[in-house]
Amino acid sequence: MLKLTCSFLLMLVTSHALATEGFVQLGPRPFFLVSQLQPSPLKRQLQQCSRGPFKKSEFSMGHRGAPLMFPEHTLESYEAAARMGAGVIECDVTFTKDKELVCRHAQNDLHQTTNILLTPLAAKCSKPFQPYDPVTQTPASAECRTTDISLAEFKSLRGKMDGFNPKAISVQEYVAGTPSWRTDLYAGPDSGTLMSHKDSIELFQRLGVKMTPELKQPAVAMPFQGFSQQQFAQKLLDEYKSAGIKPSDVFPQSFHEADILYWLNNEPAFAKQAVFLDAAVSVKELSSLEDLHKLKAKGVNIVAPPLFALLALDNQTIVPSAHAKNIKTAGLDIMTWSLERSGIMATGKGGWYFQSVTPVIQNEGDILKVLDVLAKQVGIRGIFSDWPATVTFYANCMGLD
Repeated sequence: MLKLTCSFLLMLVTSHALATEGFVQLGPRPFFLVSQLQPSPLKRQLQQCSRGPFKKSEFSMGHRGAPLMFPEHTLESYEAAARMGAGVIECDVTFTKDKELVCRHAQNDLHQTTNILLTPLAAKCSKPFQPYDPVTQTPASAECRTTDISLAEFKSLRGKMDGFNPKAISVQEYVAGTPSWRTDLYAGPDSGTLMSHKDSIELFQRLGVKMTPELKQPAVAMPFQGFSQQQFAQKLLDEYKSAGIKPSDVFPQSFHEADILYWLNNEPAFAKQAVFLDAAVSVKELSSLEDLHKLKAKGVNIVAPPLFALLALDNQTIVPSAHAKNIKTAGLDIMTWSLERSGIMATGKGGWYFQSVTPVIQNEGDILKVLDVLAKQVGIRGIFSDWPATVTFYANCMGLD
């Protein structure tokens, strides 16, 4: 009991300190990225900002917290994002067997984002662990859902870095699948504290940040035990209303137009800042200008396509894409996702997120070059990042709130 009480008091003290104006610590990464930039006016401008001071910015949005190094959607990840100056932090929202809302990127990702397979709760997973079959080369697999367990059981788990080993023979090998460019340094047995949605609201209040919950598509058939998709969407906003959170402090998100329209029709105060996420996986799948105008006419104000959708190349120079221009023409604001999620830029060239500008991605400094185009030429209002310090540094240097 004493240990629990001391831990809780420490959490309160830490959260209060993080909420103190000006308490922003960026660490070395933003300055490393600047050092990697080729000589340019942008590099010189950023170098002049190296001494700060730095403050929180709503342009900097913590994507699942700070999951480049901390287990996503955990207390520790959220606090790290706030410490790095993220002015908005995300809780992806799904629900448990007892229909309680929790922060998880997907309803069926517990096997790769928590330690559930190493606990007795593994017996409740929808699909038990299956080892790699070297004969058929069938990857190791498992599927554990939040709807397999109760809220109390969920909160007994510990978050780990997202990943799994597809060639695992044992459960221990399977859960040890963190990509080499991340780290398990902050994923020990006494960290990785899982959060309910209500927990996240309370924490974000203490941290003094705005909130961007994403209503995740359930892995179970809906309605689930009488719990409909509309009730799910309503419950998400009801928890903000019960906590006395102002609608202007919340950016509810969904990839599904039906969810956005439900909020527009039933919770217009919150829906004013609803974010319609774009699920396009390639440039060919992006919406037309006509479709964007239709969204605006329905009441949508903010869209959030992936990074590549907003960028193009013109004579080997990164420029705003035609789609980015269409969004602005339709009168919509733009958020985008996700920076610092592509591993080592020099070798991976930014991967899927940077697919429209891959030929000119050379090294880690190009992260800042892309960010500069998105901010100054595309005109985004915020960007999700797995390491918010990078965006906070840029936002402070350029005078972005």
